[in-house]
Amino acid sequence: MWDLILNPFVTILTLFYSLLNQDIVLAIIVLTVIIRMLTYPLLARQQESSRKMQQLQPKLKKIQEKYKNDREKLSEAQMKLYRENGVNPIGGCLPLLIQFPILIGLYQAIFFALAATPFQLVDLPERLLIPGLDALIPLQRMWLGMDLTLPPTTNPTYALALPLLVLITTWAQSKLTMNMTQQNKSDNGDDDDGGGIGGQAQAMTQSMTTIMPLMFGFFSLSFSVGLSIYFVTSNVVGIIQYSPQGRAVLDKIFRSNKAEDDVIVDSDDDEDDEPVKKPRKAKKKKPRKK
Repeated sequence: MWDLILNPFVTILTLFYSLLNQDIVLAIIVLTVIIRMLTYPLLARQQESSRKMQQLQPKLKKIQEKYKNDREKLSEAQMKLYRENGVNPIGGCLPLLIQFPILIGLYQAIFFALAATPFQLVDLPERLLIPGLDALIPLQRMWLGMDLTLPPTTNPTYALALPLLVLITTWAQSKLTMNMTQQNKSDNGDDDDGGGIGGQAQAMTQSMTTIMPLMFGFFSLSFSVGLSIYFVTSNVVGIIQYSPQGRAVLDKIFRSNKAEDDVIVDSDDDEDDEPVKKPRKAKKKKPRKK
C-alpha cells in the first residue's frame, strides 16, 4: 500500500536526476520545492480553518459559559455556531492528514533513492515506473566531497554545518508559525494574561519552538547528509509559505485566499450579545417617478 506513494516519488526523483545532469542534490531540492508548492493549497486551507476557529473563540466561550451545566445543549449550540459560519471543527486536521503521507513519501523516496545499503540498491530498480531509468543506477551519491548516504559525523568536518542549518531553519519556521497564531489571537481580542488555558498553550508553543529545532538538529547528526538537505530545503520553503509576503504571493497564484472580513454569526440569543453581523446586500434602485 505504501508503495503506491513511495514508488512514484522514487521514479520522479530519478527522472529529475537524469534531467539535471545527474546531480542528485539538485534533484532533491527541485522535487522538494515542487511537492511543497503543490501541497500549499492544503496548507492554506488548514491555516484558514485555524483562523476561523480563532475568530469563533469568544463566541464559543460565551456558549460554554451559558450551557456549562447542559452538555447536550452545549453541543447543539456549538454545532449551530459552526454550521452558521461554515466552519468544520476538524477542517484544520484533514489537510494535515493528507499532507503527512505525501511528505513522508518524499522523505522515504530520498532515503531509498540514495541506496545506502546493498538491499536498497537491489530494490531500487523495482521501484522505478519508467523504463530505462534503471540504467542510471547506482545514483551518484558524492557531493562536495560528502557521501550523501552517510551522516555528517562520518563525513568531512564541514558537513556538520548541515545539522546547524537544519536547526536554524526549523527554528525560523516554528517562530513564524507561532507569530502567525499569536497575531490571529490578538486580532480577535483573545489575549490571555498567562494564567489561563491560553497562557498555558502559549507557553507550551514557545517551549516547542525551542525543543523542536534542537531535536531535529540532533537527529540530523545521525541522519544521512541527503536527508539533511531535504530538511533544509523543506524548511526554507516553509519559511516562505508562512511569511506574510510569501503567503500574499502564493495566495494570488493559487487563488486560495478569502476575504479577511468574514462574517461571524452569533448563535447565542442573549440580549447583551453583540448584534449579528451579516453581509450587506446591494440596495435596488427605485425608478424615478416622472
